[in-house]
Amino acid sequence: MADHDLTGFDRSTFTHDGNTRRILRRGTGPAVIVMAEIPGITPRVLEFAERVAAIGCTAVLPVLFGKPGRDANPAAHGRLNSALYAASSMWQVCVSREFTVLATGKTSPVVTWLRALAAHEHERCGGPGVGAVGMCLTGGFALAMATDERLLAPVVSQPSLPLALTRSRAGTIDVSAEDLAAVRGRCERAGLQVMGLRFRGDRLVPGDRFAFLRRELGPAFTAVELDDSAANPDAVLPPHSVLTEHLIDAPGQPTRAALDEVLDLFRTRLLDEQDRDTTAVTGT
Repeated sequence: MADHDLTGFDRSTFTHDGNTRRILRRGTGPAVIVMAEIPGITPRVLEFAERVAAIGCTAVLPVLFGKPGRDANPAAHGRLNSALYAASSMWQVCVSREFTVLATGKTSPVVTWLRALAAHEHERCGGPGVGAVGMCLTGGFALAMATDERLLAPVVSQPSLPLALTRSRAGTIDVSAEDLAAVRGRCERAGLQVMGLRFRGDRLVPGDRFAFLRRELGPAFTAVELDDSAANPDAVLPPHSVLTEHLIDAPGQPTRAALDEVLDLFRTRLLDEQDRDTTAVTGT
């Protein structure tokens, strides 16, 4: 692939508590907050956003790091430039006080801004609520955002924080105990469903992390775990990015089935609920 020029995406900004970030947006209908992985909003992330828009939702992509549209594949910019770009994005995260990379039992401060964005987009786009998908370093953000009642469809794709440098860090996720208890309460009280995706051999997302989520959320947590052999062999890095770089977008492929499960969650929680609400109001 080559760099994406962002054609088809509206561009704006959103400010909360004095913090302004750029926003990309595509589609109409209930909002889905799409949070990119390192190194940023790549063409593959934009393709995923296009799929979200195609089912009748508004894909909303906050620019948290990196240059939107830049292709992460070394074939586009060369190995050295691509490595330097990825390192720059990672450094941006590591030095920012908005991201919690190593600490356990703590929600990253940026989640407060993301919750405000979700509330704003719900008011703007309408519908019964909002969806969210986080990837890699942003994976746990979608879970922490679900303390807000408006978040109806959280997806944690290859959640990589805290970095699994020790066994204790491998068996947890970057969400505070208070936030996790609030999400668990929503699961028990309101039937909230949380979906997680990972490749089984992914060292950045150890199996202990999903085991932890199963214990904490019980049957409300749906784990989609794929064999490494299901990953796109043309991707540069080892199997990791289920919905983007390692997706094989063809019928019958396990990664395509995982993508379809995510889109079905958004349909069920955001679009089908919207249709039921409309029917209840109109009586038709």
